[in-house]
Amino acid sequence: MKQKPNEFDYQRLFEQTAGGEAILDDLITRFSLPPSFDEHNAEIKTYYRAGQRSVIDFILSRINRANGAVDHAE
Repeated sequence: MKQKPNEFDYQRLFEQTAGGEAILDDLITRFSLPPSFDEHNAEIKTYYRAGQRSVIDFILSRINRANGAVDHAE
């Protein structure tokens, strides 16, 4: 059975692997968009973007935990 990745795996992948920081920066840029104020489907777009953002928040929380930060969200 495969072991689940832990916070140190996220840290190693995104902070210590060649290109990892650039990939993380790209993910943040692509999926951390602000809420939509478009008059058509703004609420749906905002929820969609919040879902995308939650993945970025998860990755960042794992990296921060590996670096000794306390995660208040859990």
